[in-house]
This record gives sequence, structure tokens and C-alpha cells, in this order.
Amino acid sequence: MQIGFIGLGKLGLPVAELLQQKGYKVTGYDSLKKRSKHIDVVDNINEAIVDKEIVFVAVPTPHSKGYGGQMPIADLEPEDFDYSSVKQVINHCNKIMHDKQILVLISTVLPGTVRKHFKPICTNTNLIYNPYLIAMGTVQADVLAPEMIMIGTESGQVNGNVDKLKDLYYTVSGYQPRTEIGTWEEVEAMKIFYNTFISTKLTLVNMIQDVADTLGNMNADKVANALANSHLRIMSSRYMKPGMGDGGSCHPRDNIALRWLAKELNLGYDIFHAVMTARDNQAKNMARAILKHGNNIYFTSDYYKPDVPLTDGSYSLLVQHYVKELGGKLVNGFDHPVEVVVRVHESDKVQADSKTIIFDPWRTYPMANNVVHYGDSTDK
Repeated sequence: MQIGFIGLGKLGLPVAELLQQKGYKVTGYDSLKKRSKHIDVVDNINEAIVDKEIVFVAVPTPHSKGYGGQMPIADLEPEDFDYSSVKQVINHCNKIMHDKQILVLISTVLPGTVRKHFKPICTNTNLIYNPYLIAMGTVQADVLAPEMIMIGTESGQVNGNVDKLKDLYYTVSGYQPRTEIGTWEEVEAMKIFYNTFISTKLTLVNMIQDVADTLGNMNADKVANALANSHLRIMSSRYMKPGMGDGGSCHPRDNIALRWLAKELNLGYDIFHAVMTARDNQAKNMARAILKHGNNIYFTSDYYKPDVPLTDGSYSLLVQHYVKELGGKLVNGFDHPVEVVVRVHESDKVQADSKTIIFDPWRTYPMANNVVHYGDSTDK
């Protein structure tokens, strides 16, 4: 198979050279005239496109200078990545490629970017979004043994082009890596949230270090290792299902208490204010979404947890608070007709006629015309 590789930077060149080592004929191009001892690097971009079964695009999507993180960035105005180089390359490829070829973008972009910015200028060939989870210095090793392969298509469905990419990665790694296939938006989100999840994790674990250094009588590694070996809830798939937010007698109040401790120790930052602000606003967003479907609302439970009759820190009650604040009415079905039933827990049984909306934030209630799967916009 002949492969073209456009963009031979810190990611592109190691991957292109690895594909060559695995038996593919790779032709590379970079506007900065990069060179390689292992692949054929051409000065004319067209030579990396014409007659190539797959063309990879790994050009940068930079921020403005100063946004890299090597200098303070917290107070900078947020801005999107710069997609001008990607647009230029895709636009050029579209003029040359045909529908038997596959154009594979691996550059990092924000959710919604491919459909908004790249699809309109990519009309003659097949566009796939296929970002990598790699670390600088171990690019080839990370591609040889990937944590997962992410492949995004317009519809999110498997097709012949997806199968060709899966076969390529099977050839490269020698086994079939875990492969997540979704829409462009889903895969864009997988990539960017993977990265920011790591950033959040590191920030939290470094707060342990700050507290240890400031408070005394505390070893940060001992605390962090205890958490790292907690595989039931912290280092596991638990609490990784979007739905009702956290609650109970510990979680919300512990965050408030740590806010106080950070201030008391003069650490200079407040992670948990952001966490609690997000929690409040996520509940308010859910309330807004509920009220789109009616004004008389019934919640299946006030409890923070199924089958546990406690309302401490109840996320259901928080959402109910915002429903009332936004003009909705909480009803029990006896005094007023119910327009929307909110399924608070996955295990909650729902009784409703076909005219009543069933609002399900867990997205597991059987789909019907009167069922809203909150958080699933794939049918929009």
C-alpha cells in the first residue's frame, strides 16, 4: 500500500517512518523541507497525494505564541486552535484526490471542527478523523502499543475505509488494538477530553504535594499511592457514566472544605471552586433541558442514591431547585397533570402515558417518541 504523509513534525515524522518500517511505501511532505533517512521526502506536495491509497495529514493546529504553558496562561483570553494550515492542506488535497482514496486527519482539533471547517472543503474524497494518544519521546512505541485507536467518520458507522485503517494498525502493532469508532464529534471529544482529564488528574495530585509541603507531617507520595491503588472507584470505569452529578454526605461538602483548606494554607489557587461551579451549572443546564419539554415536572426520587433513603447532597434536589428557579413547577401527578417525568436513577421505574415526556439522563430507558435521552444528540 502506498501512503502519503503531509506534515513531518514531532508526530508526523516518527509515525511515517514507523509505517515505512512495517512495509508500507511512504512518501512524505513538509512545508519546512524536513528530511528523513527512512522515507522518501518530496518537495512537491502533489507527489505525496497522487496515487496514494491513504493520505495522512499531521500539520500543526497551534495557538498564538504564549499559550503553550511554559509561561503563565490562566489569565489569557481563551481561544480556539489555529486551523489555517489544516484547511490549506485539505483544500489542496481535495483538488487532487478522488473517492477511492482516504484522507486521514490526525491533528488535534476541538469537537465540532471537522464538520464545521473541513467537511465543506473536502467534497471529493473520504475524510476520517484519527487522532493519536502519544507522548513526545515515545511516539513510535505508543503507536506500536496504543491504548486505543480512535476513528471518526461522518456518520460514526464502520465502512470499508474504517476497515482499511484497522487493518493498517493491525499490521503495525501485530494485534488488534481496542478501537473506538464514532462520529467526527465523538472522536474529537475522546481525544481532547483524554488530554484534559490527564491535566485535571495531575493538577489534583499536585495539590496533595502542596498541602503536604505547607501543612507538614505528610508525605505526598504515600497519599497519592493510596489513591492510585484504589481500583474500585478512583482508578476504574466507575463514575465515568454521564448522568446525575455526584451527591451524598461527603462529596459536595468535602469540596467546600478543601476550598477552605487551600485558602487557609495560602496555596494560591482554588480547584474546587471550579468543580463546584461546574456542578451547579451542570444541574442548571439539565433543568433548562427538562423545561424545554414542559412546565409540570415530576422527579422519580429525591434520594442521592438508589435504594438509599438519604437526601444529603442530592443532585436531584439541586436540579429541582433550578427547575423552580427557572419557572417550572414540581408536581406529584395528583394535584396537577405531569408533563415531564425525570428518571433520577437508572433503576427507577417509570409509569407514564404516551403523552408524558420521560426525561432520561442515563440514556438507558427504551427509546420511544416520548423519551428524551439527555446527553445523546446523535439523532439531531
